[in-house]
Amino acid sequence: MDNKVSFGLTLIRVALGLMLVAHGLNKVFGKGGIQGTAGWFEALGLRPGYFHACIAAATEIGAGLLMCVGLLFPLPSAAFVGLMVTATLTDHRGKGFFVFKGGWEYTALIAVIAAAVGFTGPGRWSLDHAAGIHTGGWGWGVAAVLVGLVAGIGTVAVFRRPVVRENPS
Repeated sequence: MDNKVSFGLTLIRVALGLMLVAHGLNKVFGKGGIQGTAGWFEALGLRPGYFHACIAAATEIGAGLLMCVGLLFPLPSAAFVGLMVTATLTDHRGKGFFVFKGGWEYTALIAVIAAAVGFTGPGRWSLDHAAGIHTGGWGWGVAAVLVGLVAGIGTVAVFRRPVVRENPS
């Protein structure tokens, strides 16, 4: 892998990773903190909300950092796919394609880019490469996508309990 490709992969990894770290930190330190995030998850039907808020924040921060430095691929790729599948099936569900209408275009794009990096591996400028760990290729990419899909779909299937609105009559 030449330096141009490694540089491109590094840009993608760092941009994805920092974006996800920011989302995770916002869940903990943003307006309302982890309790506010827990309430939002409850409103999405992910119960218990506090558990999911903590798991989501930790996964976002951890996977984002691993993606940034290119360590233990394809784990961060799988985590990105799982998080985005969960977001698509909960917060973005039924809102169409376009993100400006609350749709799923953003979550799908992030999942696809993370999956693509899972197939290519983190590149020469990564901690995996420095440690002699080689995880790119078809097998690792497919594994990352499948683990992410199972995690995301499984989370929604097991933990989502749609909010039942009482009829005020």
